[in-house]
Amino acid sequence: MTDQVISGTDLSRLRELNSLTVVRALRDQPPATVTELAKLTGLSRPAVDVIAQGLVTGGWATVVEPSGSSVVGRPARRYRFRATAGHVIGVDVGAHKILTLLADLDGNVVHTARCTVAADADPPSRLAALDAVLATCLSEAGKTEQDIWAVTIGVTGPVDASGKTTLFTPLPGWQTVDLAAHLSDRFTCPIVVENDCKLAALAERWQGAARDANDIVFLLAGLRIGAGLIIDGVLRRGYGGAAGEIGALKAVRWLTAPSHLGQCPGVPATVSPDDAAAWVFNAARDGNRDARSAVNRYVKDLAIGTAALVLALDPQVVVFGGGFSRSADLVLDPLRRELGRLCLRLPDVRASTLGADSVALGALRLALNEVDQRLFTLGLSAPVAPRR
Repeated sequence: MTDQVISGTDLSRLRELNSLTVVRALRDQPPATVTELAKLTGLSRPAVDVIAQGLVTGGWATVVEPSGSSVVGRPARRYRFRATAGHVIGVDVGAHKILTLLADLDGNVVHTARCTVAADADPPSRLAALDAVLATCLSEAGKTEQDIWAVTIGVTGPVDASGKTTLFTPLPGWQTVDLAAHLSDRFTCPIVVENDCKLAALAERWQGAARDANDIVFLLAGLRIGAGLIIDGVLRRGYGGAAGEIGALKAVRWLTAPSHLGQCPGVPATVSPDDAAAWVFNAARDGNRDARSAVNRYVKDLAIGTAALVLALDPQVVVFGGGFSRSADLVLDPLRRELGRLCLRLPDVRASTLGADSVALGALRLALNEVDQRLFTLGLSAPVAPRR
């Protein structure tokens, strides 16, 4: 028998895998000593010591200087993942606004930039606004496009595998827009386009009202109603990206539900259609009978589609989010009553804690997932490698 020979390539790959193991441990832990990292990774202490020093040299880790202590002797050196090694961007391209968040690799938001945009803006105008707000965000944060390791854009409407909203979107002309191609001249990192409801669901599980749940129905409630679904902790897109678009079925009445608010008797003529719902919610809070009736009709229609999703998926939590979540005090109790009447089991119904930032935050989370996927499958050089 001949002895098995380990080639230089094999040794290099082994060192890379061990380094990634330590990086993963650092990602999930507060600052840790070499001894602690050795226990977490199963690697020997001398190996971890060498790897940790190499990660500091490579910019993936930093040394946390010991604070004053009464312990006799030299405190053990601690290492922390260097979250500022790279940055990600999450964007919400909505009907009325564009919101951009720039964050480090721990998800800490470094800078925010937003602008308003007309609901009837054509694609060139909306894309120009997007370009401007991205440029502002980068400039004010002191970053360049090369500092960004992943970008995720949230848009209205189901997003197919090509990143386009070919099935439906209320944004005028947006079916023809290829966002990834548009941004590829500026960013060399991965660019992902995703539906806004799905991103908001990710955000609620990451930082919002559903952090304790793996099975979630998220309702994006505003002038339109949509849903994002997380089952077994995984965001569900469906074969063509249209999972959760139950509102397309007219029988569930999601398409017409917001009209109960917009057509409420007594809304002053000076109130714009976009602001009518807010007026109705405020009037209902003040006891206006017509406004209360309009809200109840809205909730009944909202409950039909929600109940269909609950019966199909049996989620632990339903999160009421979107622009109307500011009026959750008027919606949650009647929604619970309707769902209790329609469903076999009533899930926990909660209000979003993230409000209007949920889509952009979810975009950040997906961008961070993209960085981690490339990092832990392709290696330490992958996150900054140019897109092909």
